[in-house]
Amino acid sequence: MVHRHAAPARTDGRLMRFAALAALALLGNGPAAPDNRQIVEHFARLFYTERDVKQAFETYVAPDYVQHNPGLPDGRDAAIAALQPMFADRNRSFEVRKILVDGDLAAIHIFAKPDRAARGAAVADFYRLKDGKIVEHWDVIQPIPEKSANAHPMF
Repeated sequence: MVHRHAAPARTDGRLMRFAALAALALLGNGPAAPDNRQIVEHFARLFYTERDVKQAFETYVAPDYVQHNPGLPDGRDAAIAALQPMFADRNRSFEVRKILVDGDLAAIHIFAKPDRAARGAAVADFYRLKDGKIVEHWDVIQPIPEKSANAHPMF
């Protein structure tokens, strides 16, 4: 009598790779990377629109925040202390015109006016993020001239 045995199952690399990918899909690949666009948009809303400097900075800015504006010291608490009075002044206005985010860098283009009668300035705030927090800031301020050499708007 001849006994026939089933051939052993073939284990090839494709099956193993599929199993590994399925496990990753089910388990995930660690914590999700922070959504820097969402972080910057929420920060901008709290800071520039709602003018809640303390909440914006305590929520989205690292304690050891590096400040490149030569008129302000480093640190989240120093930024809050310097900026709260300016943003509490309801005669001033801050209109966010553009938000750009690319990886860990963000730029916020703002139309700022010290009072209602002023022409104001175009402000570009640049931020660097790390691990879901703003860790560094630069800014450029361009006063709006009385007369422009061209017909293009600044915003």
